[in-house]
Amino acid sequence: MKLYSLLLAISLIGRTEAVEIPQASPFGQTPDGASVEVFTLTNQHGIKIRAMTYGAIVLSIETPDRNGSLRDIVLGYKTLAEYLAESPYFGAVVGRFGNRIAQGKFKVEGKAYNLTTNNEPGGIKCALHGGLKGFDKVVWHGESLTKNGAQGVKFTYLSKDGEEGYPGNLSVSVTYWLTNDNEWQIDYTATTDKATPVNITQHTYFNLRGEGNGDILGHELTINAAKFIPVSSGLIPTGELRKVAGTPFDFTHAHRIGDRVNNQDEQLKFGGGYDHNWVLKQQNGKLSLAAIVYEPTCGRYLEVLTTEPGLQFYSGNFLDGKLIGKSGSPYQLRNGFCLETQHYPDSPNQPAFPSTILKPGKTLKSSTVYRFSTK
Repeated sequence: MKLYSLLLAISLIGRTEAVEIPQASPFGQTPDGASVEVFTLTNQHGIKIRAMTYGAIVLSIETPDRNGSLRDIVLGYKTLAEYLAESPYFGAVVGRFGNRIAQGKFKVEGKAYNLTTNNEPGGIKCALHGGLKGFDKVVWHGESLTKNGAQGVKFTYLSKDGEEGYPGNLSVSVTYWLTNDNEWQIDYTATTDKATPVNITQHTYFNLRGEGNGDILGHELTINAAKFIPVSSGLIPTGELRKVAGTPFDFTHAHRIGDRVNNQDEQLKFGGGYDHNWVLKQQNGKLSLAAIVYEPTCGRYLEVLTTEPGLQFYSGNFLDGKLIGKSGSPYQLRNGFCLETQHYPDSPNQPAFPSTILKPGKTLKSSTVYRFSTK
């Protein structure tokens, strides 16, 4: 018996618990006939993430509150048709360049490029989130994965040279992992055959009280940043990195989102609320804590960690009740918030900002973790 027990112990060394491979299910077709699939990731604690190949969009995230009751905490729709008709980037991967590029113009290696412009805040044109047909509006290839007890899905896409005006054939992969540590980890990689700006991010709208359950003004937010990036009336960075101390942008200690969002501050007026990039404290490319959100009535607690240098906090300023969410409720002003880990907006036109230019022979690698818990 002792020999048997020893042999059994040896045989178990290095093994990990078997994890079921996530299954894909159909979610409809695009107007040009491309099939769209949904992948469902689950973990041992009942957390569930559903994501589809159209836009690599996260359709839902179910997490428990402090009493163990599960609820979907992200905004979105029930059907593909609704995403195709109109969506303010609900749950999507955005790129090739997330956020704004002034006038849709930039230069790389001395050559000027003109992008498709699709946004005009303050009456000033810009290219937003990749243009008219960015990464949020294409069908990605999805592949189920498992690793170290976690379920995952890898989305891949080839953005061809000239797409929306960007140079180079850009090969992109975005992998979602759901771990048994209640972490949603996102790993981004990209390579190119021409120098091109790349700034890929995830645009999920959260409401920790539950989707369709009112506004997010009572959520308590902490951002690990001593500076933010002021913008013009066109929401383009001025180039300044401004200290948050003494301003409504100081979230170095927890504040309710609603405490100062309507202050008579020029920057808040430009954005209609918070729609700005914070300058994060970096840890040499390692994951570091960027933000914490706590919702006191239900106890849900969200931590955001990233390798990126910036965090765009958006307080749902353009939600106006016209869009009806998956629970049947209209999405009103400030019914959701986004915490988009990224490089700084308009970086190709701001030489003092960290570079977003990816060159041939180099591989972009970036990771972000959204960690769910309660207290």
